[in-house]
Amino acid sequence: MLALDYRAMAETPVATDPFRHLLVPRFVPEAELGGVFAGLPDIQKGGSFPVESLRIAGAARELVRELEGQRFRALVAERFDLVLDDAPTMLTLRGQSREKDGQIHCDSTSKRVTILLYLNAPAAHWDRQEGCLRLLRGPDDIENYAVEVPPISGTLLVFPNGPDTWHGHKTFVGPRYVFQLNYMQNDRAARGELRRHKVSALVKRVLAA
Repeated sequence: MLALDYRAMAETPVATDPFRHLLVPRFVPEAELGGVFAGLPDIQKGGSFPVESLRIAGAARELVRELEGQRFRALVAERFDLVLDDAPTMLTLRGQSREKDGQIHCDSTSKRVTILLYLNAPAAHWDRQEGCLRLLRGPDDIENYAVEVPPISGTLLVFPNGPDTWHGHKTFVGPRYVFQLNYMQNDRAARGELRRHKVSALVKRVLAA
């Protein structure tokens, strides 16, 4: 069974600058990372892929089950005082960052909560702040940030979405693995988002054939 740091997720204070968020370094403990990395698919295209469209194996598959499980959902709800019992979920995986990725944005209002779990090894480009997610104080300046999140070593970031939850990152081109889990407003929104990602994934496969 995959050992995740639920204790840190339960005890780490919820920060409020620049908006409410929970940041848990090494939510996937170091001892588990090798197995998770080994079970991730080799993604060569940009964009988000629904997990059911990918071959995810071993410890990475166990991680998917944990993220989709009731224990994780209940803890997110508790930490942010939300009712998520019946919220539909959408879970996708990115494996590549493109030049156009990382532009400043707020997530769609169809997504009640955004959860990002970063699965990359430490590297020099992260030290140079390339591809490190920034939680921003406004929509106009990538340098006006309160928190920067290196996308490494099983780091977990959770935040409820809102009109001021601006975030983005400086340009990075290359492998950048991140699971994104969203608790959605309703089933229709979840189906629509997943349909869009599935069509995108199909087009990428056709173009690569």
